[in-house]
Amino acid sequence: MTPPAHTPPPTPDMDAAATVRMELAGLNALALALEDPSGLGGAFAQAVAVLLGITGRVAVTGIGKSGHVARKIQATLASTGTPSFYVHPAEASHGDLGMVLPADAILAFSNSGETTELADIAAHALRTGQPLLAVTSKATSTLATTATLALTLPAMPEACPMGLAPTTSTLMQLAFGDALAVALLRQRGFTATEFGAFHPGGRLGARLRTVREVMHTGNAMPLTAPDTPMRDVIMEMTHKALGCVGIVGQNGELAGLITDGDLRRALDHDLTTTLAQNIMNPRPLTINPDVLASEALQVMNARERPVTALFVLNPAGQPIGVVHLHDLVRAGVG
Repeated sequence: MTPPAHTPPPTPDMDAAATVRMELAGLNALALALEDPSGLGGAFAQAVAVLLGITGRVAVTGIGKSGHVARKIQATLASTGTPSFYVHPAEASHGDLGMVLPADAILAFSNSGETTELADIAAHALRTGQPLLAVTSKATSTLATTATLALTLPAMPEACPMGLAPTTSTLMQLAFGDALAVALLRQRGFTATEFGAFHPGGRLGARLRTVREVMHTGNAMPLTAPDTPMRDVIMEMTHKALGCVGIVGQNGELAGLITDGDLRRALDHDLTTTLAQNIMNPRPLTINPDVLASEALQVMNARERPVTALFVLNPAGQPIGVVHLHDLVRAGVG
């Protein structure tokens, strides 16, 4: 009798690819559901309207793996212009419900919708009339039927081979929460400058600083008139040590720019008689003071011959500052 053929177990890379494909199927199903205005898409739009309409904060909650997702979504909401905080369901039953005020809304994550630890939070919302938004995969669950608005995600199989460990479901929750945060961000008109105000630390904070925050101003700006002899231009450039001099007209507007490169190219001139207007660049690159410092760096590097300094102009075309490449490097942008 021939023994049955032995099927080798899948290799780790096969397992990994299968896991990603199953989770991707969950995300695709979620995207399709969000495109349905009569289903999840319509509920999503209602959720955005509810959260935009409150005068308080969003209390985000969940426990277990859903709790970890809830913490991440809360952090994303807070950093993108939607005031929020995380409340642990178990601690809520022991006094932390006092954190949730009447003007707040509650956003609860639970895949099954039967998480017993969320019962007290749901009851609190019913007593106080706070909006309770439930993100769950079971439309008939206790949480979904108790909620002001049920946001029912597609029921998809977990990537775990036992179908037990939250994998696909938590990824879908995470994507849904991100979609909610981004929709609120767009509706609020939240800007990169506001984002930078919430992220002042580290490299991200540095890249979100504006030119106004790092530029040289006042007497630190190297400036001179068009009829200034080049000998004096060189003295101004040397004294201010920014590698350039701005040439200003009668109304204080920036009429041109002389860089140390321009000086080198003008060495065949008689510097005792040559004037600034004879060698200046009449169309220098300039920048707005409220542009991000990271954008200033891109402007400097965009040309075939990168520049090391940019004059910063007000709406009248008058110089109000100079930003140098070294300033951007010191600020952590470069």
